[in-house]
Amino acid sequence: MCGLLGILTADRNAAAIAPELGEAVHCMRHRGPDESGTWHDDDVAYGFNRLAIIDIAHSHQPLRWGPAGNPERYALTFNGEIYNYLELREELRRDHDAVFQTEGDSETIVAAFHYWGAHAVRRLRGMFAFAVWDTEKRELFIARDPFGIKPLFIAHGAGGFGFASEKKSLLEAADLLGIDLSIDPRATEHYLVLQYVPEPETLHTGIRRLESGSYAWIRPGGEPEITRYFTPRFPVVPFVRGKSEAQKRYNEIARVLEDSVAKHMRADVTVGSFLSGGIDSTAIAALAIRHNPDLITFTTGFQREGYSEVDVAAESAEAIGARHVVKIVGPEEFAQAIPEIVWYLDDPVADPALVPLYFVAREARKHVKVVLSGEGADELFGGYTIYREPLSLRPFSALTPGMRRAASRMSDRLPEGRRGKSLLQRGSQTLEERYYGNARSFQDAHLRSVLRDFHPEWTHMDVTAPIYAQSEGWDPVARMQHVDLFTWLRGDILVKADKMTMANSLELRVPFLDPEVFKVAERIPYKQKITRDTTKYALRQALEGIVPPHVLHRDKLGFPVPIRHWLRGPELYEWARSQIAESGADHILNLQAVGQMLEEHRSGIADHSRRLWTLITFMVWHGIFVEKRIKPQIQDHQYPVTL
Repeated sequence: MCGLLGILTADRNAAAIAPELGEAVHCMRHRGPDESGTWHDDDVAYGFNRLAIIDIAHSHQPLRWGPAGNPERYALTFNGEIYNYLELREELRRDHDAVFQTEGDSETIVAAFHYWGAHAVRRLRGMFAFAVWDTEKRELFIARDPFGIKPLFIAHGAGGFGFASEKKSLLEAADLLGIDLSIDPRATEHYLVLQYVPEPETLHTGIRRLESGSYAWIRPGGEPEITRYFTPRFPVVPFVRGKSEAQKRYNEIARVLEDSVAKHMRADVTVGSFLSGGIDSTAIAALAIRHNPDLITFTTGFQREGYSEVDVAAESAEAIGARHVVKIVGPEEFAQAIPEIVWYLDDPVADPALVPLYFVAREARKHVKVVLSGEGADELFGGYTIYREPLSLRPFSALTPGMRRAASRMSDRLPEGRRGKSLLQRGSQTLEERYYGNARSFQDAHLRSVLRDFHPEWTHMDVTAPIYAQSEGWDPVARMQHVDLFTWLRGDILVKADKMTMANSLELRVPFLDPEVFKVAERIPYKQKITRDTTKYALRQALEGIVPPHVLHRDKLGFPVPIRHWLRGPELYEWARSQIAESGADHILNLQAVGQMLEEHRSGIADHSRRLWTLITFMVWHGIFVEKRIKPQIQDHQYPVTL
């Protein structure tokens, strides 16, 4: 695990820029406080920070490896973990007489790349973003894991091609690369609608992201040649009646999940687990404690009633026999942490749940160096309540386009709050029109009021239309899952998971997002994912006897944060008002309109909490990265290597 930064120069001046690269990588110190340094040859310069998890005393980066006769042919820099590295090392030794000098997973990547080429990425079970420089062929290969668990930002300018684990390092190296740092208006509009910046965009025009499940070849002076190697698919699977056949499927889910957790426990440091009141994290913790009887679990919550799963999580920890640690977050520390958190994010993510995640990660880092978590279960197994929407809208499925337009007009004529208005509105739209993920911050009417330069032609369809095109003929729930894997999961869920834990030099692992688990999940039929009574039906059946009964069939709460109440009261209202008053983003946002929204929210005329949080998060981001007005107090975390 580390923070990596690299530049493939256009004019073979890597030696000259290496010192500046070392300075640029320092702002990612939190990603790897155990070791840091640089390496270069004529064409390529690397900077890195290492968080040592496996083979702590060795596996230093950048790692050099090569076959007999050229033992330093390749130079690797790598962020992540490969959980099946032991099995791959054995195969490479057996079939290719590969020789390894360390006991870590990094060498496995390079050896697999040498013998299997780009196809090697399909063999890796893990989370990764890495770069391999071939000193013989003078070409760079970069790749990212199938689901996008680990980030990789890229930029291409007159000075060469750059890549990094965090965008802020590329911002530091912008002059070396000669890239455009203007704010991307389309990405800004997408952020306001979705509450995150969708891949491959960032808010800086000259910096993009290598998408999940992709790799690229780059040669000096050339453009990156990007290939998608993994596209998740949910093919139509017939529903087979009969308890015995269903039980086989449930057993298969339990088996592959147990195998995934076992491999995710591989580490030379202590592994803990996040634990909420939900089925996903509880399942992971219950399986993890089989491999570590001294497992420590961590949860967070708020003092306000109805906004905490602390009691349920504590009951779960007791039921599985884990030691449990709780962090309660108050509104004052919540607000004080926002600038620091946004700095760690690189681009704004308007999900208030990332704030308590930051605090529980900080608490966990006092005890462990690695945690497991339950991200990805909802997308793979059908866990979001909105996935039941096709059931309620089934009567509308036979409507002609003309009938849909008529239903839409009827909905428009009904006053806000009238029963049936929302049903008519949703039923009048096709799935492609109405569904673009879990977060829907702004509709067009609100965008017009707050954006100085509104482009109605830029919509969520820019992002989702190509994704929907891949899923023609699938059932509606599968299509929604497919959209979420490419949008909500990698744009919000995994960004906050990576950024908030790595901000605290804590490695987070997600056993649900494993290629072998996905192979099982993709074959679950529609009727075994969603019923009228529950979500994740097949997963719940598979976890009978693993997850405690008080959690197994509990409704999904999510991670509600009381910003709706706090923005109306003394907790956050004055703070929010000061952010609006001091913002220098008036050329992008109509700050007067935003201020009016805050007053309407405070008075109870409307609930603008989600939209306000999206706007204020953007203002803080703009204050840090554009105006340079806000200067977060960043801790230079120092932790022991072997907790």
